[in-house]
Amino acid sequence: MGKLKQIFRNWRILLLLVVLVLAIVSIRPNPWHDGATIRFVVKNSAASLAGIESPPSGGTPMSKETIVSINNVPVKNARDYFELTEGFPWNKTFTIKTNKQFYRVTTLPEYNITVLNETEVVTEEVFNETLNMTVNVSKLVNKTKKEIIGVEDIGLVVYDAPTNNVRKGLDLSGGTRVILDPEEDVTSDELEVVVANIKERLNVYGLSDITVRVAKDLEGSEFIVVEIAGANKEEVRELLAQQGKFEAKVGEHTVFKGGNDITYVCRRAECSGIDTQSGCGQSGDGWACNFRFSISLSPEAAQRQADTTASLDVVVEGTQSYLNESLELYLDDQLVDTLKIGSELKGNPVTDISISGGGFGNSQQEAIYDALDNMKRLQTVLVTGSLPVKLNIVKTDAISPLLGEQFVKNAVLVGLLAILSVALVVFVVYRRFIVSIPMVFTMVSEAIIILGLASIIGWNLDLAAIAGIIIAIGTGVDHQIVIADELLKGEGSIYISWKDRIKNAFFIIMAAYFTTMVAMVLLWLAGAGLLEGFAITTIIGVSVGVFITRPAYAALLEILSK
Repeated sequence: MGKLKQIFRNWRILLLLVVLVLAIVSIRPNPWHDGATIRFVVKNSAASLAGIESPPSGGTPMSKETIVSINNVPVKNARDYFELTEGFPWNKTFTIKTNKQFYRVTTLPEYNITVLNETEVVTEEVFNETLNMTVNVSKLVNKTKKEIIGVEDIGLVVYDAPTNNVRKGLDLSGGTRVILDPEEDVTSDELEVVVANIKERLNVYGLSDITVRVAKDLEGSEFIVVEIAGANKEEVRELLAQQGKFEAKVGEHTVFKGGNDITYVCRRAECSGIDTQSGCGQSGDGWACNFRFSISLSPEAAQRQADTTASLDVVVEGTQSYLNESLELYLDDQLVDTLKIGSELKGNPVTDISISGGGFGNSQQEAIYDALDNMKRLQTVLVTGSLPVKLNIVKTDAISPLLGEQFVKNAVLVGLLAILSVALVVFVVYRRFIVSIPMVFTMVSEAIIILGLASIIGWNLDLAAIAGIIIAIGTGVDHQIVIADELLKGEGSIYISWKDRIKNAFFIIMAAYFTTMVAMVLLWLAGAGLLEGFAITTIIGVSVGVFITRPAYAALLEILSK
C-alpha cells in the first residue's frame, strides 16, 4: 500500500497519467459509431439543394455529419447508404436523417436528351435563340425518336463512420496522391497562388477532404503534393495536368478568358447538360454527344467582344445571317469548339452566351458520360481561371480503400504481436514482473499518446507514420532496457546511488535521442515530403518517450525495486 501511494505521488508518473488521459479524450474511441459519414457534397446536386453542406476542412473525423437513416431505414455503413439510394427515379423525394439534422431531398435529372433511332448522320446549321448564334450540329435522321432521362446521383460521397478521431492518411483511407513540379521557376508568392488555385479548382470540381502542400527535396527543388481521399486517379490527373488557360477568340483577338472574365457558370440541370438540339449520334465506330451550358460575362469582357465584332462583315446564307468570323474556344491552346456568331451580336455587348463541346465513346452511354465529364472540367476551369504556371505530374499513386482497410488491420495485428513478443522476451531475460509489466504499460502508453497528439494537431496517419510509431516504440524498448540494466546491476550496492544509476542511463538515452533527431530532420527535408510522415511521427514519438514515458518508467521501476 505504501508503494502505491508513492506511485501516485510521484510527479513523473502523474504527468504520464495526465497526458495519457488527455490523449484518450482526444482520440475519443467509439467502436459502436455506426452510419455513413459525409466526405463531401457535390455543388448544385440534389443533396446540396436540400441544404446538406460539405464538412469544413480541419474538423475532427468524429465531428463530421453522419447519415444514420434514409426514409427511417437505419444506415449502419456506406454499403447500406448505396443500397438504399441506388435506383431512385427522377423527382423522387425522400428523407435523410443525420446525427445533426433532418433533410428532405428530391432527386434531379442529370440530362434530358432526344435520341433518334436511325444511324445516318447529317450536319446542318441551327440558329440558337438563346445564344443568338448559328452553330453546326450533327443529327441522326429517322422517323421515330425516344426520350432518355438520366438520373443524377444525389451528390453525396460517403464512407463508413469513423470510430475515433485519428485521421487516416491516403494509404489507409484510399484515394489519390499526385506530385506536381512547376515547369518554370516560381517565387514563393506565385507558389501560394498555385496552391490556392488548385484547392479552389478541386473544390469547384466537387472534391473535398483535400491536402495541398508545398514540399522540398535536399536539393532545394519545390514540389506541390496533392492528396485527395476517395478520388479517382484519372480524373485528378486530367484536372491537375491542365494549366486551365481558357480563351475565346474572334480571329486573332481574345474577347474573354476563364476566371475574372466569367461572372457566372451554370451548373444546374436546366441550363447545362447534353445539348437537346444536337443530342447524340453515331460517329465512325462509336458515338458522339454534344454538351452545352450557359455562362455570363463581365461587362468589360462583353464590351471587348462588342468592340471586336463591330468591324466584322455580315454574311447571308439562305435565311440566316452571321458574321464572317467565328467564336473559337481554346483550352490550353487547343481548339475545343467553334461557334458561328449571329449578325445581331455585331457590336452588341451581350453578357449571356452558351458554351458547347463534345464527348465520344464506344456506346451511347459512354459518350454521354464522357461529354458530361468534359463539360464538368471545362466549367471548373472557367470558374477558377488558369494557373500562373504549367505543372508537370512527377508521380501519381492511387490507393484502394479496401487495401487501406487491410493495411490498418495488419498494422494493428503486427503492433499487438510486437508488444507481446517484447514482453515475453523481457520477462525471460529478467524473470521479474516488476520489470516487464511496467515496460509493456509504457509501450502501450507511448502508442496512445502519439495517436492522441496526431489527432490534436490534425496529422494524417499513413503507412510511413505507422512505421514511425513502430520505430519510436522500438527505441523506447531499447531505452527502457538501458534504464533497467543501470538500475538493477547495482542493486544492493551502497556505493552507487539510485540517482547516479538513473543519470548514467539517461546520459546514454539522450545521446541516442539527439542522434535520432538529426537523422529524422534530414529525412523530413528529403524526398519531396513523402517521408515527412515517418520523420514527424518518429520525432514526436521519441520526444514523448524521452521527456514523459522514460522518466515515468524509471520512477516506477525505482519505487517497485526498492
